[in-house]
Amino acid sequence: MHSSATNASWFSSRSSRTPERIFADYVYLSSYADSWVRHARAYVDMMVPRLGLTPGSQVVEIASNDGYLLQFLVARGIPVLGIEPAANIAEIAVAKGIPTQARFFGTETAHALVADSRRADLIVANNVLAHVPALNDFVAGVRILLATQGVATLEMPHLLRLIEEQQFDTIYHEHFSYFSLLTLTRIFARHDLAIFDVEELPHPWRLAPDLCSPCQGDGDPTSPRVAGLLDREEAAGLATLDPYLAFARKVERTKRELLGFLIETKRQGKSIAGYGAPAKGNTLLNYCGIRSDFIDYVVDKNPYKQGRFLPGTHIAINHPDRIFQTRPDYLLLLPWNLRDEIIGQMAAARSWGCRFVTPIPEVRIYP
Repeated sequence: MHSSATNASWFSSRSSRTPERIFADYVYLSSYADSWVRHARAYVDMMVPRLGLTPGSQVVEIASNDGYLLQFLVARGIPVLGIEPAANIAEIAVAKGIPTQARFFGTETAHALVADSRRADLIVANNVLAHVPALNDFVAGVRILLATQGVATLEMPHLLRLIEEQQFDTIYHEHFSYFSLLTLTRIFARHDLAIFDVEELPHPWRLAPDLCSPCQGDGDPTSPRVAGLLDREEAAGLATLDPYLAFARKVERTKRELLGFLIETKRQGKSIAGYGAPAKGNTLLNYCGIRSDFIDYVVDKNPYKQGRFLPGTHIAINHPDRIFQTRPDYLLLLPWNLRDEIIGQMAAARSWGCRFVTPIPEVRIYP
């Protein structure tokens, strides 16, 4: 089962959520998240020997962003191709020497690549399936592009963890769907693709299923982790309405708790700045009605975001140096999933007693 994404408050209609509008001027660059780049390197180090990838192999990454992952395969001499819908981001990857096509992926693109003698021994699709409105066309394209013994790996938010940890800020305008393994199994089976392994990544919201085509050889044996996770999702009631109704009530409680912390902190005369300008942060701030009366400003490492304003709340986005100029009492970490990385980068803020705050699944303060 998957639930529809909720429109962010600054998008007034579904027509505003077309892929063309969302990715026409995209400013998220994966390379600015150090932990994400380390994750990409570790993934390549694992998959190259596992699949026996060589200079005779072909790897295709869908939604390859600025080449944050493919760069590690290029360094090993393995042929790659990135498919990236945001033309401005694709240009950055090409400038790094990473072959990248600026286009959306689906059956049309898959047929064009096959006609160009490009079949993939490995398809990588991280943080993309949830963004796809034409889901069956996308999955059919994966099936078309896979080589005879090809494998596809995907990473995406996991619905079970989203509900368990009240990660409602992950629901925003770029996401059309939120997946359980129960749903993924049905979707892929419709296109003759089998899930033979699955991993719950240490990032608290991610699921990584591995796919192969059952009609093209035996492939890898199915891991017991697949059946185990399916059983857990069934036991959690994901095939019923109950957990979704309970989720809504918990989200309201999280909102009240965060607002209570902010109100009390400002009442004490303390200053609060935000770290990071992710899309999930905009869901959180707009839903809770948090604006510059609570948060003075936010900072972000990405220069493409600096000098702009957060949608809806109109909070200014600054360079991280602003933190050391104004010395706030608290830093609210909007990309809370990168907590350890951010606290490490901003450790010097402790010199004046600054404390770090994460809002999800509940308000937590790190001295």
